[in-house]
Amino acid sequence: MRKILMLVLITLSVQAAQIGVNEKLGDMIPLDMTFINEKGEKVTLEKMMDGKPTMLSLNYYRCSGICNAQLADMAEMLGKLDLAENTDYKVITVSFGEGETPALAKAKRETMLKAIPRDFVHDAWHFYVSDGNSSAQLAQKVGFTYKKEVSKAGVVDYIHPGTLVMLSPQGKITRYLNGIAQLPFDVKMALMEAGEGKVGPTIAKKLLFCFAYDPKGKTYVFKWEKITGIVMTLIMFGFFFYLVKTTKREDDQINHQNKGDD
Repeated sequence: MRKILMLVLITLSVQAAQIGVNEKLGDMIPLDMTFINEKGEKVTLEKMMDGKPTMLSLNYYRCSGICNAQLADMAEMLGKLDLAENTDYKVITVSFGEGETPALAKAKRETMLKAIPRDFVHDAWHFYVSDGNSSAQLAQKVGFTYKKEVSKAGVVDYIHPGTLVMLSPQGKITRYLNGIAQLPFDVKMALMEAGEGKVGPTIAKKLLFCFAYDPKGKTYVFKWEKITGIVMTLIMFGFFFYLVKTTKREDDQINHQNKGDD
């Protein structure tokens, strides 16, 4: 019985961790990974970062959910950030959407750069698409997990979290900033720490998820995976305490019987 419960416990914990951010603070990202920029050129992560602390966002350009809100907030925040873009830091947005093109990246970049409320060095923020499977590999490296959804009408969408990942010039993951709205001061401190290679704890903030969009109903479809994940986590802890309590009771009974035999 105990083995069955342990198997259920492991299964539930794996399912609960399928979508979200599984932090990998301190891990190194290979700088030789390649992506395609807005011009259709293949570029390494090393060249993208240009030896500077880097703010990374993972989005997809056809997203009708939190991606637009996150990128719009980034544009507003960058306009208020008290650091010199392209000198003190770089910004990279990578699409994890399958089949997205450099043309989509270019259009999204132009829109976001226009949204920055001041003169901004355009070379500081670039948008990329996957070179082969590189975007999925990058997402895995930083612990960004998402799920592809295909509607009955054949519309492809993704359930995914919203977060910013800070990278040191050497490619070390130094901090996660969860959510779609960030304070310029928090971002400044995170980038300065990234420049020094210092790993910092995640700022406590609600992690938002992008739900699938129903084009017929013109509304967002609530996904049970999020609630199911919470329930599964609670069940997982319940099973854990049950196993601990049961094991302790059995040990007490064995000890009591041994004393009786003596």
